[in-house]
Amino acid sequence: MNIILLGPPGAGKGTQSAGLVERHGMKQLSTGDMLRAAVKAETPVGLEAKAVMDRGELVSDEIVSSLIDENLAAMPADQGAIFDGYPRTAAQAGDLDRILAKNGRSLDHVIELDVDEDALVERICGRFSCANCGALYHDTANPPSKEGVCDTCGSTEFKRRPDDNEETVRKRMGVYRDETAPILPGYEARGIVTRVDGMAGIDEVADAIDAILT
Repeated sequence: MNIILLGPPGAGKGTQSAGLVERHGMKQLSTGDMLRAAVKAETPVGLEAKAVMDRGELVSDEIVSSLIDENLAAMPADQGAIFDGYPRTAAQAGDLDRILAKNGRSLDHVIELDVDEDALVERICGRFSCANCGALYHDTANPPSKEGVCDTCGSTEFKRRPDDNEETVRKRMGVYRDETAPILPGYEARGIVTRVDGMAGIDEVADAIDAILT
């Protein structure tokens, strides 16, 4: 089973991908993770990507698609893949079809985590963590039992990601819409797109995705 998992930043793609890996033995192919691993391992594609990034330029579709190809080729034929953060453009979508065919695979499902933008802004902007142990909290959904004190380690120091602010979050959502809009119609024409309520609880979303895959 080979699937694309779509959704704006904060929609829960990482959480759901991790669950699919655990429940179904699939492999998450995240472009960001693969880039970092290739650069660290100094593979030919990694060295090429590093040179581009060192110049302050964006990594090309060709390099990203080469990473996908490299990782798919190294996987067992019976292991499913979750594409996270790829494809982002119509060109990459075409590349993915060719790469899958080259590796004797096909795309089974495109699953989009459908979210309410205002609610997602609140979800993301309310996140914070313990500066000492990393325990995760949220202003309204999951505050510490005692205000200002970490439930796990008792620390009184907390931190927020600097990009977890409304302006940045809405900008990232706009980029997602601009990048994703061109690739969805082609997949919808093939009848492989399903939307899941990404605002539901983690377990509910996982159950909905499992129902699509069975």
